[in-house]
Amino acid sequence: MLRPKLPDTPAHLVATTPQHAPACDCRHASAPAARRPVGPYVAAGAGALAAVIAVGAVLTALLAAVAVTAVSVAVCAVVLRSLLASHHRGR
Repeated sequence: MLRPKLPDTPAHLVATTPQHAPACDCRHASAPAARRPVGPYVAAGAGALAAVIAVGAVLTALLAAVAVTAVSVAVCAVVLRSLLASHHRGR
């Protein structure tokens, strides 16, 4: 429905490749195109994955520590309440 209109590219900014005449008329197989190595990309992906796993492990450990602390504080509160209630009944 609504499509953005791109500006026209000026002719002087359009890159043109010069056309060279072949050095000979024989039909040589063209050289294979140079490929970029994928090693850096794989290494970056592996590093990012390791970082995500490490951060997840740390956050999980922190969550477990908070949960254990909350349970222990709750148990202490119940015990202290019970002791104080029995102390008040004994009088």
